[in-house]
Amino acid sequence: MKIIIVVLVLLQFCACARSHEVPGSAVVVPDIVIARGQEHYAFSRTIPPVVRVRNGAIIEAHTQEASDGLINPGMTDEEYSHIVWPEDFGHPLAGPVYVEGAEPGDVLAVKLHQIELEDWGWTATDPSFAYLADEFGEAHLKTYSFSDDSKYAMFSDDIAISFSPFPGVIGVAPDTDEMLSTIPPRANGGNMDDPDMVEGVTVYFPVFVEGALFSIGDTHAAQGHGEVSGSAIEAPMRIIYEVNVLKDWRQISEPQYESDDFYAVTAFALTLDEAAKKATRFMIDYLVEERGLERHDANMLCSVAADLKIAEVVDGNVLVSMHIPKSIFLETRHP
Repeated sequence: MKIIIVVLVLLQFCACARSHEVPGSAVVVPDIVIARGQEHYAFSRTIPPVVRVRNGAIIEAHTQEASDGLINPGMTDEEYSHIVWPEDFGHPLAGPVYVEGAEPGDVLAVKLHQIELEDWGWTATDPSFAYLADEFGEAHLKTYSFSDDSKYAMFSDDIAISFSPFPGVIGVAPDTDEMLSTIPPRANGGNMDDPDMVEGVTVYFPVFVEGALFSIGDTHAAQGHGEVSGSAIEAPMRIIYEVNVLKDWRQISEPQYESDDFYAVTAFALTLDEAAKKATRFMIDYLVEERGLERHDANMLCSVAADLKIAEVVDGNVLVSMHIPKSIFLETRHP
């Protein structure tokens, strides 16, 4: 009996060492781990899943930084300028994860329980993908080192950037055999680069294929809205997330997300104007369907209480979000 108790205590200790206690919640223990070395580099329904999990599973994923090893700690501008990027370059993504019970027409809810940085990161500006590419003819690279107790990335001796880690690429598989690039955001999610998708947020995805085939990667230690140089503080990370299939939920055509404080919609398009209009329509739909407003009132509420945000402008398709604070609703329809 004593041996059994000792084993159970050790197992619990090991699980807690890899888990995270979200404020106000119980300890989250992963059911399965996706280690490095199992990445894929495109979005397609034909990419086989690396794991198959039950509905409600908690997954621990270890992500590569965006360059997949082409950039190294301490690399110089000269060394960076000589990197040969593959023509079909894609972000290294952990997954896909097949979620049992997920079917086209469902919604996959992904709760980001913990996002933990590792020990380094990088930021670059490059004429091949910066927003002001024609104004920056030379490539430049900045690398950072982090310790276990780091709270900031030191951009320079007198500039400190607070960490706010999030996955730049997060999404489900599209319903196509084509191997789609990971670079632009689409209806399935993908490279949204939305810095508000942080720890504690739940992201909702329309499911297009059986099993959803969820993937995550391109993790960022911090990023401004827009990501105008073409990169954030790109860094390898450890993420713990939970997947839940929502049946008979309201229909969404593109990802949406929420925290305890706000509800948000996202919209991709080729132009900021088109994406902003789509995001406004999506928020009006939410307010009508979930909050019971008439459409005219929903439009006016968006004008006085909701915020349009530019997530990113450098990935071909741009991404715009709209946030509305939950605090304005004196009586909520959902707990």
